Amino acid sequence: MNLSIALAALWGIAANVLAMIPSKDNHWTRAYILIAVGIPILGYVTLQNGPWIGLIVMAAGISVLRWPVIYLGRWVRRLVR
Repeated sequence: MNLSIALAALWGIAANVLAMIPSKDNHWTRAYILIAVGIPILGYVTLQNGPWIGLIVMAAGISVLRWPVIYLGRWVRRLVR
């Protein structure tokens, strides 16, 4: 297992642990931090392992951070209309 996959796995574990801890702002600040840390890790995974593994890791990240992605989709849909 190379370093990029290990970092992605640690990111996933950290995301799940952070989701279990209660939050007053519905976990939005934690989601922003996870996004800021996850994007470079995703780029690193894609660089080392290729685009297909990068897409798999991106799908895993989207499944963890689904609400920011849903709100982004709604925002883009409003802009297009």
